[in-house]
Amino acid sequence: MLELFTPLKETWLYRVNPAVKFALFFILFLIVFFNQSFSFALNQAVFFGLLLYSFSGYSWKKLLLFSIPIALSFFSSTITMVLFGRGDTIWWSWGFIKISEESFFFGLLLGFKTMCFGFLSLAFLLTSRPILLFYALMQQFKMPPKYAYSFIASIRLMPVIVDELQTRSNALKVRGVLFSKGIKGVFERLKMFTVPLFAQSIRRAQRVAVAMEAKRFQMSARRTYFYPTKYSKLDAVFILVMLASFITAYILS
Repeated sequence: MLELFTPLKETWLYRVNPAVKFALFFILFLIVFFNQSFSFALNQAVFFGLLLYSFSGYSWKKLLLFSIPIALSFFSSTITMVLFGRGDTIWWSWGFIKISEESFFFGLLLGFKTMCFGFLSLAFLLTSRPILLFYALMQQFKMPPKYAYSFIASIRLMPVIVDELQTRSNALKVRGVLFSKGIKGVFERLKMFTVPLFAQSIRRAQRVAVAMEAKRFQMSARRTYFYPTKYSKLDAVFILVMLASFITAYILS
C-alpha cells in the first residue's frame, strides 16, 4: 500500500511550504467554485492537469490509476446535466431526456469544474506530507497546537486501527466464525468488529492523554518543533507559477 503512494522522485513541488500550498490551493478552490465561464474552467483544468502530471513525481501508470475517480466524476456530472438540464434551445428530446444548448455547455462547465477540484486535490495530496502540513500551520499560520496535535494523533493512529482490523478478521477466521449472507451478515460483522475496535480506541486515547500529561504537554506554552518549517524561495516560485497560469487561463478564455 505504501509503495502505491511512493513517488519516483521528489520534485520541487514537494519542497514548497505545505501551509503556503494549502492556502493557495484553497483560494483556487474558491475561484473554481464560483466560476461560471466554460472556457475559463476548461483552461484551468488544462493547467491544473499539467501541474499534476508534470510535477507530482509519480509514474504515468499510478497517475492514470489515481485519475480514474476524476474521469468518472467528470463523466457522471457532465452527462447528468446534459441529459436532464434545463434550456430554451432544444437540440434533441425523448421523454424525460432533453438536450439543449444551455444544458450541454453547463454540463461541460460542471464537468470541468469537477476535474479542476480533482486535479488540485490530487496534486496537493500526492506532494504534501500530512505531518509537515500541520507543523507548518502551527509555525507559519499560528494554528493552536490543540487542534494541530489532535489531527496529527489521529493520522498516526489510523495505520494502527487498520492493523487491528486485520488482526480481528484473522482471529475470527481462525475461530471458524461464519457470517450470514445479506443484510443480516452486515449487522453481524458490525457487531463483531465495532465493539472491540471502539474499546481499543478508547484505551489508546487514554494512554496518549496520560503520556502527554506525563511529558507536561501544555497547549498554551511556547513550543519547539521536531520538524521546523519556514518560507523559502520555492514558495515565491510556486506562487508566481500558479499566478501566471491563472492569468493565462483568464486571458485565453
